[in-house]
Amino acid sequence: MTPPSAPYRYEAQAWKTGVGRIAGVDEAGRGPLAGPVVAAAVVIAPDRRIKGLADSKLLLPGERETLFHLIRGHALAVGVGVVDHETIDRINILEATRQAMARALAQLAVMPELIITDFVNLPALPCPQKNLVAGDRRCASVAAASIVAKVTRDLIMVEADRQFPEYGFARHKGYATAEHLAALDRHGPCPIHRRTFAGVWRQGELFVLGEDD
Repeated sequence: MTPPSAPYRYEAQAWKTGVGRIAGVDEAGRGPLAGPVVAAAVVIAPDRRIKGLADSKLLLPGERETLFHLIRGHALAVGVGVVDHETIDRINILEATRQAMARALAQLAVMPELIITDFVNLPALPCPQKNLVAGDRRCASVAAASIVAKVTRDLIMVEADRQFPEYGFARHKGYATAEHLAALDRHGPCPIHRRTFAGVWRQGELFVLGEDD
């Protein structure tokens, strides 16, 4: 069943007041035990709305791929920011997420007049921001960012699977599935595991975390 599309409610409110460049911002990869956190920023023009945008976690992989290419082709601007596992361990996942979002915004080809995030508050922005609870389900631009971030990160983890095939990264993308934890028990952490995450340093205690970006 196709999930409900995220509405353009917040964008429409801003567009009516003359604010045209609205950047939706979201991340993928806060919860996994390995790999980077990836953020995306997407600006959609009022006259080029993309239909069918939804929270990336509610979409099937094929639906995400299709929308990813639509966003890339139709959005006014798209930016992506990646922060690696070593930085996550050094500054913590929340600060790494903020850093990835800042990098994504810096990659935009246009300067946003309003930034809407999936709840994360960003410091030192040059324009106003809205931080929406469940923003990827309530705001189309944030949903678009969630799709770009998720697909980009999944591709990174598929590539990591080629380098470290014994962990199954192509299947679970680094999340703490039973398969992943069992591989950690057998092989120990590989170079891209997050050493400060409990599922990595508590080897042998099998517990499974959900995919919660």
